[in-house]
Amino acid sequence: MLATLLTATLLAAATPGPLDVVKSGNTDVQKAASAPGATVEQLATVVEKFVDFEELAKRALGKEWDKRTPAEQKDFADTMKGLLRASYAQKAIGQANADVKYGKETVEGAEATVNTTLAVKKDQIPVDYKLYKTGKGNWRIYDVVTDEVSLVETYRGQFRKLLADKGFDGLLSTLKSKRAQLEKSSATTK
Repeated sequence: MLATLLTATLLAAATPGPLDVVKSGNTDVQKAASAPGATVEQLATVVEKFVDFEELAKRALGKEWDKRTPAEQKDFADTMKGLLRASYAQKAIGQANADVKYGKETVEGAEATVNTTLAVKKDQIPVDYKLYKTGKGNWRIYDVVTDEVSLVETYRGQFRKLLADKGFDGLLSTLKSKRAQLEKSSATTK
């Protein structure tokens, strides 16, 4: 029993906290984005190591998530993942040389926020990362709040409108179309 407690304590100590996840993630993204010939796909693969696109999609869909079948949830999450990967990676390439200043880390149970400021040329952009602790004890980013505008909340508002106008199938079709446009655009910027 003592060995189990000791092992659990050592594993908890070895698991990076929210601030460490954000710092290493930003470092990895900047390194990948600054590499000669960096592509959106390469950058998206790096981003996926610390951003949980499925969790972001689930939270953005809100209460509607639980109304969907497992197959619909998977289709929606995969579509959003592709859309978000391409979108996030394109933005990261544009901010490859940004200077990141790290602020405070706030942890409340299994949720955390890490405050940063992104210095791009003369602009100071506040960027807060929202993280959650997975069942395995790892911290993963599920939301990015820029200038007090949440990515999850923005998508949730858009989804509500699309769900009311077009239903779930219409929302999914619209997202798949946007994803295809972004991926086509990304392919031409390689």
